[in-house]
Amino acid sequence: MKTPIIIANWKLNGHKLLVEKFSKKIKNIEKNFFKENTIILSPPVIYIQKMKEKIKNKKIFFAAQNVDFNNKGAFTGEISSYMINEIGAKYVILGHSERRKNHNEDNLCIAKKFKSVKKNNLIPILCIGETEQEKKDGLTKNILKNQINQIFLKCGLNSFHKTCIAYEPVWAIGTGKNASPILINKIMKFIKKYIIYKSKNKNTKIYLQYGGSVSTKNIKSIIKSKYVNGVLVGSGSLDYKNFFKIIKISYKIKKNLLK
Repeated sequence: MKTPIIIANWKLNGHKLLVEKFSKKIKNIEKNFFKENTIILSPPVIYIQKMKEKIKNKKIFFAAQNVDFNNKGAFTGEISSYMINEIGAKYVILGHSERRKNHNEDNLCIAKKFKSVKKNNLIPILCIGETEQEKKDGLTKNILKNQINQIFLKCGLNSFHKTCIAYEPVWAIGTGKNASPILINKIMKFIKKYIIYKSKNKNTKIYLQYGGSVSTKNIKSIIKSKYVNGVLVGSGSLDYKNFFKIIKISYKIKKNLLK
């Protein structure tokens, strides 16, 4: 089992006081938790540098929640991969269903962002997943293939090497609905095998996360899944007690599996 990657996606939430409290609390987490987990924090981008300076822990990484595919120019309001790199973030979340829906980001747009992220030596956290209707229609694998294929077309056969992929079924995000451990493992296995097949390289390193109403109640069964390398926690990560408990459970499971 690879070291679990635990990602906190704050979305459009947070304020100075939360940054202060969260940063202070996470500094006091047991050091062993960092050895058995890769922890990535993704607050709104304006807070990244401040949190990084306050936490001062090289074992904690940061991710931007979005990026523009242009590196510079007359693109008011946008942030480039180059800028994200400069403030000390290492990861970028791409293709989240909320971006796809609310900002009309299609597969090509996401692929262009993916290319920019890779070019600037950042690591993409690519979110893919199907809607409830697509699931009912039996289209899950076709939807995932389409979302993956556009990356290959735009970025080449080696594009997924050292990339995080978060399977986030749209019907489970913020709804309280959970994909079963059996379904999660089945889909993760499909994603991994499909990418290795398409890349024609069995040594392609990909890290598979699950996202969609992740909580302290279901983290145990999710992390135990053979093909799952971690979780992407949404609004639940704003409560540091809740988020730290998820980290702690993940740590204990990893430790027991290695015995």
